[in-house]
Amino acid sequence: MSKNKWPVWKRDDGTTVSCTEKIKVMKENLDEINQLMQDAFEDGVIMEVSDQQIRDVFHDIVNQLNNPYKNKK
Repeated sequence: MSKNKWPVWKRDDGTTVSCTEKIKVMKENLDEINQLMQDAFEDGVIMEVSDQQIRDVFHDIVNQLNNPYKNKK
């Protein structure tokens, strides 16, 4: 069970995504990502990597994400 309370998902036009299955998939994906990132973070800290550097790298990864569907509508 997730300890995280994920946001209400919105479309680009501001309307709410209300499909239960879509919300469930997003929750499961984010729970999985959260656990993977926590594990990687703890591994880095155990290996004496700066926790701030790990956070910065995680932020860089997010900032480099590409939307392959943008402008394909």
